[in-house]
Amino acid sequence: MSDALLDAVKNGIMSVDLGRQLRVGMPQSPNHPQFWHTLPRRHGDMVRADGGSAANDMITTGTHVGTHIDALAHVSQDGLLYGGADAGQSCLGGKYVEHGVHTIEPMIRRGVLLDAAGFLGQEVLDGGYEITVEDLQGCLAAQHVELREGDVVLIRSGWGRKFDEGTAYVGAESGVPGISEAGAQWLAEQRIHAAGADSIAFERLAPGGGHSALPAHRVFLVENGIYIIEALDLEELARQRTFEFTFVLVPLNIYGATGSPVRPLALVAA
Repeated sequence: MSDALLDAVKNGIMSVDLGRQLRVGMPQSPNHPQFWHTLPRRHGDMVRADGGSAANDMITTGTHVGTHIDALAHVSQDGLLYGGADAGQSCLGGKYVEHGVHTIEPMIRRGVLLDAAGFLGQEVLDGGYEITVEDLQGCLAAQHVELREGDVVLIRSGWGRKFDEGTAYVGAESGVPGISEAGAQWLAEQRIHAAGADSIAFERLAPGGGHSALPAHRVFLVENGIYIIEALDLEELARQRTFEFTFVLVPLNIYGATGSPVRPLALVAA
């Protein structure tokens, strides 16, 4: 019996890597532990009698560093998580049992890129710029795509081009472009499954405001059970003008964690 998915793979699949390479010193939110990678054993530290040698690694990292996904346990509002779960009681033995990242099923879904920067005729949106509902709707119309229930929506502000600049990407003084509470509410009404962006905190950060207010996180994670993916690399998708694709993402199966580093892929027929 023919398998349509296997047939598609046989006919050729092109993938676009949407994840950032994990490197010591890369920019990140100041609220999370840094990524660190070292080699406890290098070639030559121990050599077997046959001349063979092996190297190995040790990694320490926060779960919200680099390209990563927020589990529903990541944010609470007035002591409650998504679905009215008590944020305190949901943490058992130091693990968020009810809404931890281990509860996120692997994503193989329709993905939609909203190239807000491209739609607005800019390479990079200004720090602190609010991507409005009108911007999102105009972008959809210009790209000739529509949102459907269960989609994963990725929003490009162009801010990802600043990733290698480090401090500039964090945008503490300049602010960071992104959607606000209004944009999050509108996207939630479309019943999407997850949303992502090329910036450090997904949503708009006001100049000089840092991470002091994150209303889109509340709308998505607490009120609607919509996952958030941050620090995506969306430049190649935008360059190719690939606005619709198969989106693949699998979080690390860390029991009770509030998030996980990820390496998402956009797949299209070759």
